Amino acid sequence: MRRIFLNGGFGLVLLAVSVFSVRHFMKGGWPLHHADPWLLTGAALLYGIAYAFKAWGWQRLFADEERPGAGSLAFAGGAACAAGIALPGRLDDAVRIACVRRFPGTRAGFGTIGLSLVVLGMLDNAALTPLASVAAADADKWTVRLGFAVVAGAGVLAAAVVATLPKLASTRAVLRFRLGRWLNTRGHCNRRNLACLGLISISWALRGTAVFLLLDALSMHGTFPLALAFLCASAASAALPIAPAGAATQAGAGAAILIANGVHATQAIAFGVAAQALVVVTGAAVMLLVAAWQLALRLRLGGLGRARHEVAPAYQ
Repeated sequence: MRRIFLNGGFGLVLLAVSVFSVRHFMKGGWPLHHADPWLLTGAALLYGIAYAFKAWGWQRLFADEERPGAGSLAFAGGAACAAGIALPGRLDDAVRIACVRRFPGTRAGFGTIGLSLVVLGMLDNAALTPLASVAAADADKWTVRLGFAVVAGAGVLAAAVVATLPKLASTRAVLRFRLGRWLNTRGHCNRRNLACLGLISISWALRGTAVFLLLDALSMHGTFPLALAFLCASAASAALPIAPAGAATQAGAGAAILIANGVHATQAIAFGVAAQALVVVTGAAVMLLVAAWQLALRLRLGGLGRARHEVAPAYQ
C-alpha cells in the first residue's frame, strides 16, 4: 500500500510540474497557445494508447512465470519519460527497472528486467526501420537522407542480433560460462520477439500519427513523412549514451529535422518543446491512472476481506 501511495504521489508531482510547464509555454507565446483543442486532445490520446501497446510488447519478452503486469510496465514507461526532463542519456532505463521491480506483484529480478530492456531497445530500433525508410525517401538533402539510412540500417542490424540470440545462447561455447547458462534460461524465443516487435511497431505508428495531428493542431501543415522524420530523429537522439536531459535532447533533434526541411528555426524549436511537453504530460497521466487503478484494487480487496471476517462469526 505504501508503494502505491509513493508511486501515485510521484506521478502527481510530475503531472503538476508538466501542467505548469505547459501553462507557462501557453502564456509565454509557445505554439500550444494557438493549438486546435480537438487535434491536441487526439494527439494526447494517441500518445496514451501508444504507451499501452509499448507495455504489451515489453510484456511479451518475459517468461510466463515471471511476466509482470502490463500496468507495471506502462507505469515504468511513463515514469521514465517524465524523468527524462532531468536525467541525462540512458539513465531513464534505471527508472524503468526500479519502477517495475518495486511494483506490487512483480516476480522478475533485476537481471531479467535489465535483459528485457536490452532486447526491447534493439526491437525498438528494428521497429523504426520502416519509418526511417519513409523519412529517408522523402528527404531532400542527401545528408538528412544518409542519416535516416543509418537509422534504418541500425534497425536491420538490431533485428538480426535479436533473431540470433536464442541460437547463440544455446551454443556449447556460451554454455561453458555461468553468464551464458543464465542467458540460456532467460532467452527470448523468436516467436515472443516477433509478437513484441509487432506491438511496438503499432506503438510507433500511433506516435507518428500523434505528431502529425500535433503539426496540424499548431497550423504547421506538415506531411506524414515529416512527422515520421521528427519522430525518428527524436528516437535516435534518445540512444545517445551521454547527453543532457533526455527530453531536451529529443526536442532539439526533432527541431533540427524540421529546420532541415524548411521550417523556421523559432517555430521548429517551439514545436519540439511543445511535443515533448505533451509526451511528458501523457506519461505522467499514465502513471496516475495505473496508480489509481492499483489503489482501487487494494481498497476493494481490503473491503472484501473485512466483510468476510464480519460475516464469518454469524455462521459459527
